Amino acid sequence: MASLGNVIGRPRPAVDALPSYRPGKDAAQAEEEHGIDDAIKLASNETPWGPVPSVAGALAGSIEGINRYADHRASELRVRLADWVGATEDEITVGCGSVGLLQQLFLTYVDAGDEVLYPWRSFEVYPVYTKLVDGVPVTPALVNNAFDLDAVADAVTDKTKLIILANPNNPTGTAFSMSDLGTLLDGVDDSVVVVLDEAYREFMDPALGNPVSDLLPDHPNLLITRTFSKAQGLAALRVGYAVGHPTVIESIDKTLFPFAVNGMAQAAAIASIEADDEVMERVGRIKVERTRMVDAARAMGHDVPDQEANFVYLPLGDKTMEVCTGLEKLGLVTRPFAGEGLRITVSSPEENDRLLAGLTELTG
Repeated sequence: MASLGNVIGRPRPAVDALPSYRPGKDAAQAEEEHGIDDAIKLASNETPWGPVPSVAGALAGSIEGINRYADHRASELRVRLADWVGATEDEITVGCGSVGLLQQLFLTYVDAGDEVLYPWRSFEVYPVYTKLVDGVPVTPALVNNAFDLDAVADAVTDKTKLIILANPNNPTGTAFSMSDLGTLLDGVDDSVVVVLDEAYREFMDPALGNPVSDLLPDHPNLLITRTFSKAQGLAALRVGYAVGHPTVIESIDKTLFPFAVNGMAQAAAIASIEADDEVMERVGRIKVERTRMVDAARAMGHDVPDQEANFVYLPLGDKTMEVCTGLEKLGLVTRPFAGEGLRITVSSPEENDRLLAGLTELTG
């Protein structure tokens, strides 16, 4: 057989050119790099607490079944989700976290040369997935760390297949109302799927509205993605869901890889729905801490935008990496966006105290 020299496999050009997704730095990695102990990770927007007791019990009870494949469709979870969010069962799907559902959307709708519209900066998987399918990114700039929905509307062309809007935005933490989104949707043709990526929904001000009840009945091209990773604290289990028109749900279900949501994840998600009051009590504690951190950062002179997620964004510009490294040397691992800003997870009061003390030492 003819040899191609030292070539082992031939990845698609789009894959060869892809950047790797960069997860938040681990505390152990920072300890090794800086020769320190007792580092804490405030880089990935995780909850500081383990699962509520009933969810832990559901996980323990699900172990006996791990020798069998879980229900591919997660049928019981879909039924529970539909009742929980106020939708019908055929308006619900599940996936391997909301990022898994987003990948399904790209595989379902975007051909080479199609445009994918998302404001920038935003969630880092959007450009990765766009390049993966040879799509064309269209990226209206943020204004004061927030989305300019008028600019998004102006950027739509006959080549636009997907519009993706993270609300609240990651990493800037800003959010828009469902009224403003409704205005955008009114001007977008139904052939364009508008994705509302709500990974941090539980941390938002309820006054901003609920897309399931406020918008979905009149806008069949709207798809809402959510996750159990943040508020419910199931990040390691990878379970998310989407709410949308049955036609959209049916299409993206075709790209769900077999058994994407494992049995333990399904059991934990169902138990989390049943424990929603406990989960939201924890969310309330995070929101109190978020207010405290924002107020303290602003008192130091930082121009922090209004925050609606479980993190705080500091627009530090050229000082971002300097402050990030300084915090790491103090055992405080945050998420930098070089030349732009620093994203800091809102954690427990004790860990937040450490963060604010370090930030005061470096910038206060």
